[in-house]
Amino acid sequence: MNRLISLPLWLAILLSLLAAWAALDRLLVPGVRWYLRRRVNRAIDELNTRLRLKIPPFHRTRRRVLIDRLVYDPAVVEAVDLHAREQGIPRRVLVSRVERYAREIVPAFNAYFYFRIGYWISKRVAQLLYRVRLGFSDEAGLAALAPGSTVVFLMNHRSNMDYVLVGYLAADRTALSYAVGEWARIWPLQTLIRSTGAYFVRRNSGDLLYRRVLERYIAMATAAGVPQAVYPEGGLSRDGLLRAPKLGILDYMLRSFDPHHGDRDLVFIPVGINYDRVLEDRTLLLGQQPERPRRSPLFAARTALRFIGRNLALMLRSRWHRFGYACVNFGTPLSMRRYLGERGLDLRHLSREERATHLARLGEELMAKIGGVIPVLPVPLVAAVLVRCAGEPISELELKARTFRLMTELEKAGAHVYIPRRDQDYAIVAGLRMLTLRHLVEETDGLYVAKTGEMPLLRYYAGSISHLLPAPAPA
Repeated sequence: MNRLISLPLWLAILLSLLAAWAALDRLLVPGVRWYLRRRVNRAIDELNTRLRLKIPPFHRTRRRVLIDRLVYDPAVVEAVDLHAREQGIPRRVLVSRVERYAREIVPAFNAYFYFRIGYWISKRVAQLLYRVRLGFSDEAGLAALAPGSTVVFLMNHRSNMDYVLVGYLAADRTALSYAVGEWARIWPLQTLIRSTGAYFVRRNSGDLLYRRVLERYIAMATAAGVPQAVYPEGGLSRDGLLRAPKLGILDYMLRSFDPHHGDRDLVFIPVGINYDRVLEDRTLLLGQQPERPRRSPLFAARTALRFIGRNLALMLRSRWHRFGYACVNFGTPLSMRRYLGERGLDLRHLSREERATHLARLGEELMAKIGGVIPVLPVPLVAAVLVRCAGEPISELELKARTFRLMTELEKAGAHVYIPRRDQDYAIVAGLRMLTLRHLVEETDGLYVAKTGEMPLLRYYAGSISHLLPAPAPA
């Protein structure tokens, strides 16, 4: 019993490391997790005392629990059984696929990261690049929301900066859960995005099983009262104009919504976003020319470095004015309980064709509301006037006169015109300066003219407000 056993040094070190790892895994890690979870819950309780839209218990639920709940959701299980019968695939294979989809979709919300780190980063980045403004907000409509309502912000999609800008401006109201495309599924970006409560969506996926898992997650989050942010257009506008809505996510939200006896109302809030400069503007325009050869990653990196260097040079010469103004407007909330009640509709009991018809009408109305709150900024204003001139040289005085008339037309039509410093003359000068610095407009002998090769880019910016202009009177 007392005999000594000698071990090689490497084996003794290995056993010591395994013992330390076991102690860490069984004793210390659970304690640290409990301590951190307790701190996070306290932080959420504190945040809920000052947020207008509270952080729901759904965000406190462990991610593993949400994944299991999604995998064994009755509708998902039914879809798995149907696929197994129709396609002859073993059920365990399909369950494994569903679990992979669930892990891909379900976020891992972290309140500390969202309101401390994420908010700080988004604020710094937004204010570094733009003069950020909150133009219009229907505070009375927001205050009148029924307690416990599920709020969904519906936004036009101008730039990938939209995520940063709206998240920053809405941080005093709530934590938004975004639907993010596959472009962000790269390490470590996807981990950071999941920490903000965002979930990933495969655009135009034809996999019926994946679509059922996504549908049930969105239905679960909506029923739990998670505030969400959705781009009905489904992608970035490539010509500056509003795109036709894609109603898949809205359909998932409304397909199980009870307008009569449900615990929560479902409220859509239209959000309008606009910029004096969209960072991806030229890339988006190139996307409309599929016949052009694709550029290599090296060319893209070289272009990005040249862009950064040019702006650093402007900073050193004190001629950098950031990228102009970025403005967000929050419109009047639209209650689905009231909307469906007024029309005597319950989408749960309609056929697919009938539901699609009513969703199309709702989509048109929602896009009209989003378009109505898109802010009018200096660069789109001046660009619209120059596009109307169609390459004709124009003096600064005449340019200002035409822009003043356009402002008046837009305001009469009910558009939200953002006038910096409440000075119309300064707004025009600021817009013209941005276009001149970018060499989209040339000035010769006191006359301004749009460069012929840059007319598509001017139309892109003018297109962001073209839907707000009143239709021309018939001849």
